[in-house]
Amino acid sequence: MKILMVSWEYPPVVVGGLGRHVYQLATALAADGHAVVVLARRPTGTDPSTHPTTDEVHEDVRVIAAAQDPHEFDFGRDLMAWTLAMGHSMLRAGLSLHAKGWQPDVVHAHDWLVAHPAITLAEFFDVPMVSTVHATEAGRHAGWVSGRISQQVHATESWFVRESDSLITCSASMADEISDLFGPGLAEIAVVPNGIDSSRWPFARRRHHAGPPELLFFGRLEYEKGVHEAIAALPRIRRTHPGTTLTIAGDGTQHKWLVEVARKHKVLKAVHFVGRVDHDELLHLLHRADVAVLPSHYEPFGIVALEAAAAGIPLVTSNVGGLGEAVISGQTGMSCPPRDVAALAATVRAVLDDPAAAQQRAQAARRRLTSDFDWRTVASATAQVYLAAKRREREPLPRRPIIEHALPGRSD
Repeated sequence: MKILMVSWEYPPVVVGGLGRHVYQLATALAADGHAVVVLARRPTGTDPSTHPTTDEVHEDVRVIAAAQDPHEFDFGRDLMAWTLAMGHSMLRAGLSLHAKGWQPDVVHAHDWLVAHPAITLAEFFDVPMVSTVHATEAGRHAGWVSGRISQQVHATESWFVRESDSLITCSASMADEISDLFGPGLAEIAVVPNGIDSSRWPFARRRHHAGPPELLFFGRLEYEKGVHEAIAALPRIRRTHPGTTLTIAGDGTQHKWLVEVARKHKVLKAVHFVGRVDHDELLHLLHRADVAVLPSHYEPFGIVALEAAAAGIPLVTSNVGGLGEAVISGQTGMSCPPRDVAALAATVRAVLDDPAAAQQRAQAARRRLTSDFDWRTVASATAQVYLAAKRREREPLPRRPIIEHALPGRSD
């Protein structure tokens, strides 16, 4: 099968989990014998006049990466203009495939930022468009889309989803979220979980350090990740487990605020902000940690939970969204309600109090990864969605006003 995958992230351009997901999926599909072309972008700031579109093969995946033009738009200040400029350069690169005699059987788009090139290329080649929705703007804000940029993103997501011939989400909760936000009348939604390459995450069967307990959060430092609640829980944890520290690995818009949260709770010296780390550094942190704490308010899936499980680290997570599906509380980790500092502290203390049981859950989590979350399994399920997808008859889409409403069971 000939697959044209469209993504605004692909190595070496990796902003978050999406880039790693697309890379692993593309290489797994190629390993299964599919002809995979990934249409992506060059790193931000690449000058298109001196470094134009590249067309290279890596790990049997053909990667066409376009330099954005005009390049002076800034992602943070000019999001929609930046996205339009990126989409234009990607579309131009994608159309060049036709001139070279290559015709895809399906276009697979990843998230709203590539809506423009993906929809146009699927129409041009007259093939089905399968779309993976990794998250939604409304979901990040509990259903509310205030402000012009958020409303524009939400409107683009609605267009993107309703133009899709098949939809993929990484969790059942994410499928429900899309139906609530953009239904009725959507294409069929298939739930295909994210995967993980366990071979890249050596399993730690015991603690690699002596001394007080060490907790670890890793991920983006954004409000919906609940990092502030992990900090707020630390004083309660330290009452029964003196000297406990919390290491926070990652970067994001909330860094300065989180420092102030740590100062407010008088644990600034016990909270270590180490910034964004590479794979080897993260493995070192994981293998030192007694517990990985992931207290998200919103998590479509939670690839970080799989990474911690693969490394053999006991997990404490919130039970929201995909985390509630990726982690089976009491079997492969421990879960608690989001936004509940007391419950989070009590759950972490319970894990620290019984390290033998925590290790048993960690081993069960690792075993589950090799069956349910192997990339070959994910690629096979995705290929089945491609085969079943049919290009639908296009009708003019009705105007859909943006109506703010809290998603079921969500509040902030």
